[in-house]
Amino acid sequence: MKLTILNSTFSVVKLPPNEPLPLWAIKSDVFFSITRTVEELSIVCPSECLPLNEVFKDAENDWKCMKVEGVLDFNLTGILASLANPLAENNISIFAISTFNTDYLLIKSHSIEKAKVILENEGHTFTDM
Repeated sequence: MKLTILNSTFSVVKLPPNEPLPLWAIKSDVFFSITRTVEELSIVCPSECLPLNEVFKDAENDWKCMKVEGVLDFNLTGILASLANPLAENNISIFAISTFNTDYLLIKSHSIEKAKVILENEGHTFTDM
């Protein structure tokens, strides 16, 4: 797979499920993801979008985002596994997000270079953003 590491650093924030969608969550023109379930409102966005005057009880910061380049056919299988399995075998945790077109992996910043080497050793390639 061809992969790109997005330039921004990201945060993952959990809000109560009935919380209105905050405007700061949709400020990014690079990448953001919002999922609402009966348990939570989950927001992934560039950390720079978070309001400076607000402290979030449930937030994980300092993630880098790896994008699978191209549009993936829904009939393809094993794409996410080909990325997640080698990382798991090397104790690198991920936060995966899938869209209609492709997949994204969030990896803690301190592990991104190691993850890149591992995936290159598995035959994946990286392009500059």
